[in-house]
Amino acid sequence: MIVKTLPPSSRPIQEDSSNGTNSRGELDVIDIVPEDGTPSLVVRSPRLLAAQQLRTTAQPETLYDPVVIAAHYQKRKVQVIRRIFAVLGPALSFAFGLWSDSKRGIVVKNDRRRATQLRVLLTKLGPAYIKIGQALSTRPDLVPPAYLEELTKLQDQLPPFPNEIAYQFIKEELGAPPEEVYAELSAHPIAAASLGQVYKGKLKTGEEVAVKVQRPDLREGITIDLYILRNLATWVQKRVKRVRSDLVGILDELGDRIFEEMDYIHEGENAERFFELYGHMKDVYVPKIYWEYTNRRVLTMEWINGTKLTQTEEISAQGIDARYLIEVGVQCSLRQLLEHGFFHADPHPGNLLATTDGKLAYLDFGMMSEIKPPQRYGLIEAIVHVVNRDFEGLAKDYVKLDFLSPETDLTPIIPAFARVFADAEGASVADLNIKSITDELSALMYEYPFRVPPYYALIIRSLVTLEGIAIYIDPNFKVLSEAYPYVSKRLLTDPAPQLRASLQDLLFKDGRFRWNRLENLLKNARNSQDYDFNLVLNQGIEFLASERGAFIRDKLVDESVNGLDALGKNVLHNFTYLLRERVGLTAVNETPAATIEQQQTLEHIKRILGILRETRGFDPMELAPKIAQLLVNSDVQRLGQQIANRFTQKAVARLIRQLLAS
Repeated sequence: MIVKTLPPSSRPIQEDSSNGTNSRGELDVIDIVPEDGTPSLVVRSPRLLAAQQLRTTAQPETLYDPVVIAAHYQKRKVQVIRRIFAVLGPALSFAFGLWSDSKRGIVVKNDRRRATQLRVLLTKLGPAYIKIGQALSTRPDLVPPAYLEELTKLQDQLPPFPNEIAYQFIKEELGAPPEEVYAELSAHPIAAASLGQVYKGKLKTGEEVAVKVQRPDLREGITIDLYILRNLATWVQKRVKRVRSDLVGILDELGDRIFEEMDYIHEGENAERFFELYGHMKDVYVPKIYWEYTNRRVLTMEWINGTKLTQTEEISAQGIDARYLIEVGVQCSLRQLLEHGFFHADPHPGNLLATTDGKLAYLDFGMMSEIKPPQRYGLIEAIVHVVNRDFEGLAKDYVKLDFLSPETDLTPIIPAFARVFADAEGASVADLNIKSITDELSALMYEYPFRVPPYYALIIRSLVTLEGIAIYIDPNFKVLSEAYPYVSKRLLTDPAPQLRASLQDLLFKDGRFRWNRLENLLKNARNSQDYDFNLVLNQGIEFLASERGAFIRDKLVDESVNGLDALGKNVLHNFTYLLRERVGLTAVNETPAATIEQQQTLEHIKRILGILRETRGFDPMELAPKIAQLLVNSDVQRLGQQIANRFTQKAVARLIRQLLAS
């Protein structure tokens, strides 16, 4: 059963079965609704109802609609022309510089000086272009690597706007002037970005809060730029064959995201949903949203006293382990990307704070994104193909993930993937560096007909940013090394058919079972925070007994028989030797006690048993009744009978051969 909370309350809910209320004394309404045929629990709290009431009052222009925008500006051609000329001057100057460089033999796509100029230009052109620059920083199919690296540095810090305007917005949105709403409000904003600025305040009830107020005329400025750029993208897409990506689709995706960021009710809902999905994780903290002081252009959120993760000296002075908090961030990101699919797309240092009590606090939920289940499973499958060095399978994964069209010729792309991972040959995937891999993949995607889906661009931005913070704290930190236990746990415990197929690919090669891979999976999975030994045991048996597990079951029976065979061979060898000696038979062409391959299988099984004994949740006292329950399970009995029958047949056949040999 899937448990969903929409969105939900702002602090941990502890259910009280006696009165049906949570830890704040709020009554929750629980409905059972179908979702794709799967029963789901939907928990609605008073805070959700408050958000929904705000949502119903939201104006239509809070949603991005390119058709409505086009109809609006087609009647305002003078305004559009004026903005075009304001942008065209600096843009043409930059374009002329590129053309001049190319005439002088300079390779423009590798020119870092021009990349820096582009970053500065976008900053000057305003919020829409800043957001476009940030989006381009994740588009290796559109932008050369040198420009990608420069655009990732794009800062959206702008001068603050006057307090009088901010106070007027607070009055319009919350229905009262700031002095009536807040007990205190800082005299000046503590931060100013492209979409708004933030004040520190205090509620009448004493709670410290952060108050975010939107910039004036923001929607009008961004909308006209999106309208102009969308028309330009349509023209380029029709006439420039070198452009393979759907530029109009990319701009529409960007428009949706910017309009969501401009709606602070939506940001509050994002924060609530993020808390419900990940707030239960150890040492993860999500600030509370104060809905009664929030509306479309004003957001009131719990103030977090904390330190940026990159301020390592200050964090150490407080007795907090910054490296541990990065580990917490990696585990949280994995669950965001591969488990629930709802992820924070902008985890830069200013949005990740170490709290005074040693927790990792997430801030700013304006830029969020979602990955659908097929895409999540596809990413894990791609990881498995990288582990197996199966680059043909990896290329097919990119087709399934919509990076490549089905008719794309994969022949030149498969060896290109092999070259990307050539430096890692012989190394564990856990030892690889995300930044170096993405740089290589970016160059590959720029050269071949890739089209990067928006969700992937945001994933890369999220992971590379997180890895950058991690390496700043500890140069030897390996994000993939921290991630591998979680991926191993998912492969072992997730019942999804896609991952069961990936597990089969990982454990078998040319029909042979690879015990070392199973060892590695079990060893890594036990380090995952929420690894459950009993769950692995129960799901493993359930899967092996099912039709989908037939291939693994048959092969595993063979391998188990080989292991038992190796274990018993020495005993049988000694027994038959003594028996022949007693009856006066001479041993001729005596076979070894066990083959090298059988001995290796036996050693693997012994090591796996050792790993299981050391796994959290393994308790012989608790395991005994579970084994008793398993023994009466019809599926387990069927498996046991298969192993016993095969082993008995082999043992009897060998005994007869040994007795007759002379």
